[in-house]
Amino acid sequence: MMIKTPAEVNQIKQSCQILARVMTELKSMVRPGLSTAELNQAAEDLIAQAGAEPSFKNYNGFPAALCTSVNEVIVHGPPTDYQLQSGDIVSLDLGAFYQGFHSDMAITVPVGSIDGQSERLIYVTEEALMRGIEAVKPGGYLGDIGQAISEYVWQQGFDVVRELCGHGIGRSVHEEPDVLNFGRSGQGLMLKPGLVICLEPMVTIGRAQIKLAADGLSYVSQDGSRSAHFEHTVAVTEEGVDILTQMS
Repeated sequence: MMIKTPAEVNQIKQSCQILARVMTELKSMVRPGLSTAELNQAAEDLIAQAGAEPSFKNYNGFPAALCTSVNEVIVHGPPTDYQLQSGDIVSLDLGAFYQGFHSDMAITVPVGSIDGQSERLIYVTEEALMRGIEAVKPGGYLGDIGQAISEYVWQQGFDVVRELCGHGIGRSVHEEPDVLNFGRSGQGLMLKPGLVICLEPMVTIGRAQIKLAADGLSYVSQDGSRSAHFEHTVAVTEEGVDILTQMS
């Protein structure tokens, strides 16, 4: 069932707040020389210390808690011994399962000093997420979110990935509805209080066509251009929207 009770939304928010604290810690760790496997181990340890479990580990064959997507990798990058280098950008995507409910969020982080175009890519992708969230309100539509995200991204000269999307969340990490990053205002599912969804624009510097990487898990940009990814879990409220994974 897509619509959650106030008690269920509160339980999801507890999971989300654990996740936000873990992500804040992971963000502070990112530096040249750190391997993505070390980041994953930290994520697993921090989630366990909070009394939660990782949502993604062993989900659809994914071997780790944390998705670490570097440079042209869009999403689902598995952690490896690769050591981050100054100039890289890395997207961290993480889910937590706490007392029966999942949470999900993603950020893209610069490693050391990065070029201006990559800086702008990160800024535009995070701003696209916030513009999508601003479109969330009772009586609105999923299409409002997609249009807000895609219009802004295209105005900035970047492209938005269309084969991948956000989703509902709750007792399962992926639930209905699909939350597309493009669309037309006024179309799609009407947003109602109690709907909990994940918005997650994925933006590329070049064309947004994607392909499955050789590892069989991650998706990369076909043209090799860099990609950024931001995600929040949000709840539709009577007044508007509550960002459940808001980082303090």
